[in-house]
Amino acid sequence: MATLETKRLIGEPASDRHRNLVVELFGDPEVARWIWPEGRAGPDAVGPRTPRQAEDMLRRFVADWQANGFGWWYFRKREGGEYVGEVGLQRTEVDGTPVVEIGWMLLPVHWGQGYATEAATAALAYGFETAGLDEIVAFTMPHNRASRRVMEKLGMTYDRDFQHAGLPHVLYRLSSPA
Repeated sequence: MATLETKRLIGEPASDRHRNLVVELFGDPEVARWIWPEGRAGPDAVGPRTPRQAEDMLRRFVADWQANGFGWWYFRKREGGEYVGEVGLQRTEVDGTPVVEIGWMLLPVHWGQGYATEAATAALAYGFETAGLDEIVAFTMPHNRASRRVMEKLGMTYDRDFQHAGLPHVLYRLSSPA
């Protein structure tokens, strides 16, 4: 498990020490609005997560590191150590095809400051250079312009529209530069 460092941030691989941040991040209504929107199926699919649900996700993120050699990092500012959010790589599927996805979730107070792009750039480099991935995808709902801007700043290209979790999404791709 590797620590990632950027000009302004330090990213630590998911561990139990990130419990309070995960509970805060996944419990935030503004974050939930973009990750688990209204209209999604199932009783646990909408809105902020409970502390227990957030802890369950953290346990999965820790296990992903063991299984895959990559996962989610919790990024904090170099100056002052304040956490800004998480950025990570995870295995998932798009239309039944296995892929590795990059994703990000920041505390709203840190939105619009370039932290997602900065941290995601480091995570992509890790995915391609260290984990040896050939391609990494990202997806979001079509109206999430902020995440789409991050994808484009990362050099990802729009691939197509598709359905994910019963909702329309847009898919972006990036191939390894090597």
